[in-house]
Amino acid sequence: MILITAWEARKLLSGTGNVLFSPDLGISRETATVADNHVLFKDGTRLSFEALHGIANDESTIYFIRDNHLFKSVIRSRSAVYKLVPVKNGAPTLEINGIRMHRVKGTTPDRAVKLIFKFIHIKPGDRVLDICTGLGYTAQEAVRRGARVTTIEKNEEVLELSKINPWSRDFWKNVSIGKIKIVLGDAKEVVKEFEDSAFDVILHDPPTLSIAGELYSKSFYKELFRISNKNARLFHYTGNPGERFRRKSVTRGVIERLRETGWERVRRINEIQGIVARKLAKQPVKNEFL
Repeated sequence: MILITAWEARKLLSGTGNVLFSPDLGISRETATVADNHVLFKDGTRLSFEALHGIANDESTIYFIRDNHLFKSVIRSRSAVYKLVPVKNGAPTLEINGIRMHRVKGTTPDRAVKLIFKFIHIKPGDRVLDICTGLGYTAQEAVRRGARVTTIEKNEEVLELSKINPWSRDFWKNVSIGKIKIVLGDAKEVVKEFEDSAFDVILHDPPTLSIAGELYSKSFYKELFRISNKNARLFHYTGNPGERFRRKSVTRGVIERLRETGWERVRRINEIQGIVARKLAKQPVKNEFL
């Protein structure tokens, strides 16, 4: 399968003879032959200049060629539109109903994920819960660091797009060999089925509060605390610290609810636009007489 972005299409249209391009969103390079009115790819696939011009004018879509047919990396359901969106010099992002699910301003999704692990240490053998799988970037990075991962995704359409995405290959490879387990369902219900102290690390990357308010609730955080092992680490993505919802700071509300449900050392880290917290091995004893 060949994937093409607007930038690669322009490169092919402006070239002559054998032109070096990337068929997999920047992961590798190969040559394609530019002819009079079409491009011939290494696997024998042909694409007309007319089609390439259409791709070149659309910077917000990733196109792919399968069995000599051109498709957009877009899936439409009754309630949502799911789209794989190109990002220059890095992994693509996921877009749902026009809202992008990864940080792309000043970074790329793959670099943003690696940065998280500067603040959430993963040890070989750690049991990690990854909430909201998306394109699998967080789960596959945790496995690279020696973890065993259980990941929850609500929408099958998202998983289908990740199968198209070359940057998600390691995710699916690790699924096939059992290092990543996918649970399809609503996270607020799925977490209730896990045993107490089941995880050493929780990576929580929900959609915005306005879309998935239940994943920011006190009852949900209480479940996360229950299923966390002693000394467990939590990362909770919240987005821009200036974001506000119903006149109340999203970040402040998350911090308050996490503390109320037992999480400690709760703090905002602007560099990763999220909150980290710990579940201490020994909870402090409160003196009722003080």
